[in-house]
Amino acid sequence: MDTIEKFPDVYASDCPTRQVLDLIADKWSTLIINLLKPGPLRFANMQRQIRGISQKMLTQTLRELERDGLVKRTVYAQVPPRVEYELTALGQTLVELITPIIQWSENNITAIQAAQETYDRQNASLAS
Repeated sequence: MDTIEKFPDVYASDCPTRQVLDLIADKWSTLIINLLKPGPLRFANMQRQIRGISQKMLTQTLRELERDGLVKRTVYAQVPPRVEYELTALGQTLVELITPIIQWSENNITAIQAAQETYDRQNASLAS
């Protein structure tokens, strides 16, 4: 049997794998998953640590991650209510992939910024 028959075509617009790739390529999902790596956190704690994310975007992203089985939401019956988010076993497997990408980004940010500056200088006349 061909590989093409075994696996979906990620280049096809209706491929379900693309939905997963869209999710993990999203900057907020990546940051949330990495933030939850050490253990459970409350919503307000995550919002404080991920500077620039709105309450609406954090809520939406957490719901998507929960729906996809990557994050577990636990509501504690107490006053005031307490809700914590943590990675599932499936989410933990994704951390193993995200961590090297974050490290690569940190190791190469200077080269990327230099390339951007060079590109911008060379193409400044095109923007005018």
